[in-house]
Amino acid sequence: MRRVRLREVNVGCLGGGTGLPSLLGGLKQNPWLRVNAVVTMFDSGGSSGQLRDELGVLPPGDVLKCALALARNEGEARRLLLSRLPALENGRLRGHTGGNLLLSMMEQYSGDFLAAVDGLRTLLDCNGRVLPVSVEQSTLCAEYEDGSRAVSEVGVDREQTDGRRIRRIWLDPEPNVHGAASEAIRGFDAVVIGPGSFYTSLMPILLVRGVAEAVRATDGPIVLVTNILTEGRGMHGFSVGEAVRRVGDAIGRPVDVAIANNATPPPDVLARYAKEHKELLPVGDIPAECELVTGHFSQRQIARHSRRRLAYAVWSVLAQRLLQ
Repeated sequence: MRRVRLREVNVGCLGGGTGLPSLLGGLKQNPWLRVNAVVTMFDSGGSSGQLRDELGVLPPGDVLKCALALARNEGEARRLLLSRLPALENGRLRGHTGGNLLLSMMEQYSGDFLAAVDGLRTLLDCNGRVLPVSVEQSTLCAEYEDGSRAVSEVGVDREQTDGRRIRRIWLDPEPNVHGAASEAIRGFDAVVIGPGSFYTSLMPILLVRGVAEAVRATDGPIVLVTNILTEGRGMHGFSVGEAVRRVGDAIGRPVDVAIANNATPPPDVLARYAKEHKELLPVGDIPAECELVTGHFSQRQIARHSRRRLAYAVWSVLAQRLLQ
């Protein structure tokens, strides 16, 4: 007789941007999962970048979004903390979200970004933990195939969108992984990387000194959730297979499972994205050691993952790998 013993699975999700919060929001509904987010800290755009430049604080945006995704009352928390503040007399608050300002104020008050994040998590009654991958200031840099270079997350993304293909990326100066993040990663039953912008949300977190070693120390599977679309002309021809290989090279061990979308959005949706030089991410050549799991994850009117479908897919992979 075959038996399956259900138990709580401690899963770590690595990334940032808009993709990771969507995954977290789906996974937190599963009572058999203990969900943790290890979040990239190299955002240089929008409110986060401005607060980083003006106040010298760490960019709060990605951490805030992940905390909101794990909040017990997510809808109300998002309405309150993602609202943009109106300009006051000096105009300096224009464009900042209430949540970014709150987290930055908590960091300045406590003098410890991790303490500020834990305080926000408690305030929101989060169903899971959010950890910054590093608390050291660093900047994302890229070199392109034509020899040109770009500095900052915004600059790297802009040049790629305009058609330059990335040859290599790095962080300057190279930051060290936060001790709490390193300890947490080593204790995960499984690591899920993505979804998110490949070169500006996923790869940077793997370039932090100590992250690859911590990921390799985990006993469970490494799962990569790939994007639905490519990201601009500089990624024309990029594939799921290439993403798997690049992540494997970065962490120094093969990716065990890749989860990829095989649904085709309606023609009008594809046409809208084509104007931004974005196209469906093809599967390509998958390394032999990696299992490919495909499904219809794209929402019909927008090329983003359905959080419920993606969460169920991740759970099915983890159950198959860990509960046998």
